[in-house]
Amino acid sequence: SAAMDTVTEAKLAIAMAQAGGIGVLHKNMTPEDQAAEVRKVKKFESGMVINPVTMFPDQTLADALRIKEHTGFSGMPVVERDTGKLVGIITNRDIRFAENLKQPVSELMTRNQPDLPLITVKENVSRDEAKRLLHKFRIERLIVVDEAYRCVGLVTVKDIEKEQAHPNACKDDQGRLRVAAATGVGDDGRARAEALIDAGVDVVVVDTAHGHSQGVLDAVNIIKKMSNRTQIIGGNVATPEGAKAL
Repeated sequence: SAAMDTVTEAKLAIAMAQAGGIGVLHKNMTPEDQAAEVRKVKKFESGMVINPVTMFPDQTLADALRIKEHTGFSGMPVVERDTGKLVGIITNRDIRFAENLKQPVSELMTRNQPDLPLITVKENVSRDEAKRLLHKFRIERLIVVDEAYRCVGLVTVKDIEKEQAHPNACKDDQGRLRVAAATGVGDDGRARAEALIDAGVDVVVVDTAHGHSQGVLDAVNIIKKMSNRTQIIGGNVATPEGAKAL
């Protein structure tokens, strides 16, 4: 879908990727806002959420509410500040009727206890096994841990449902929807491209009216060196010579 401010932002980019296509997020916004739109798409349907948002036990209810409002997440693993080791999870059920905004997360969270451990899985868990555990324990999310019991991911019911509803979705090798985003030329275009790549964009589109120009060719060369995994598109061009140059 077109990189126009009346056409493509995260909502349409998600719909395009679910249908098997890809949307190009427009650049008529700040680089920070555009990068945030990229993150919305990448986190919408991810199979496994890699490096999920976590909290520390000494953070407060106010922190939890602020993170929830900012991210929309309804459950966050709680990890030790120094080691990253999983110690609990805080969900809507834990904070629904809590009123003391200074109350520490450690007093609110569902703890990982020897006699009542949290349900966790390893990074190589299969989709069928994840579904079996989610159903068996009637839970909404599985916490993915490494050999040191550090939280490295989440598998959620919502993501599995989205995947089943859109079997032909355009996804990356981590199961996340693919998304493209537009940038321009010069230093501003380079800085924008860096922000987009940091956000996980799959394709950077150097979007100009006249793509067969030195500025666009330079931009494509510079951006291509930023990341081996990110694809680059340059344009627009109207001649075979322009296509060959790019």
